[in-house]
Amino acid sequence: MIIVFNPVAGRRRAQLLWRVLDIMVANGIRIELAETTRRGHAEAIARTAARAGSTLVVAAGGDGTLAEVANGLMGSATRLGVIPLGTANVLAHELNLPFASAAVAAALAFGRTRPLWPGICSSGPGASQDGGTARLFVQMLGVGFDAHVVAHLSVQLKRAIGRAAYALQTLRELPRYDFAPIRLRLDGTETEAASAIVSKGRLYAGTYTLAPDARPGEPGFSVALFQHAGPWSALMYGAALPLDQLFRAPGVRHVRASRIDFIGNHPAPAQADGDPSGYTPLSVTDAPGPIQVVVG
Repeated sequence: MIIVFNPVAGRRRAQLLWRVLDIMVANGIRIELAETTRRGHAEAIARTAARAGSTLVVAAGGDGTLAEVANGLMGSATRLGVIPLGTANVLAHELNLPFASAAVAAALAFGRTRPLWPGICSSGPGASQDGGTARLFVQMLGVGFDAHVVAHLSVQLKRAIGRAAYALQTLRELPRYDFAPIRLRLDGTETEAASAIVSKGRLYAGTYTLAPDARPGEPGFSVALFQHAGPWSALMYGAALPLDQLFRAPGVRHVRASRIDFIGNHPAPAQADGDPSGYTPLSVTDAPGPIQVVVG
């Protein structure tokens, strides 16, 4: 079993990793620990492991680390395991994965899986997978103000105060963001919104519901369109989040789509699974197939 560990994302919860490893080693499970040193390293480690015939690669980190490992496993039969060490751990909550060390170790040893069908965000010439740069995401892709906040959030602040860093950075960025409208096509139908979040799963920013109709194991996306623009609207949406009312806040429209194209001449920031992911124009489509995630 290969465990890909992101020491930056997992620093605050590293004790969980060591407890899981102690339990597994004590039960005779052979483990190889690989630490990442740069962005994209987790993907490279996972791809090498899959090509070498590994049956299970475990991502120990946050949602960005999970997405990188999943990207490296695409097209293989290698299963994805999870040790949730990040700030929000949205995918772990989405799939009801365990967080206690003994339960995590038991889930990885037992090996029962469920499918997860990722999305692919493509940018570059024509925003196509063949002509530009493609990035896989496992939970969601945001375009607009939330991506602007993610792009300006420092790792040091996030490491120091956890999820509260997002709220603090939101207040900092409200007067700096221009809230220009975002143009997009949903399965060919053009529309406009202040911000948009394309979801594979139901949850956003932790355990908060955003897309009740999302189906993580199937192709297609749930798209949340935020119609109201401006700092006051952003504050209203932010206040609705901890109340778990964001999905039904005024001006939030939900649409199912299998292809989303962000168009227009005004570049808008994007984020995928909590990591900056460039600017529009870009396109979102399904990955070629699902991956199998170990759930217990």
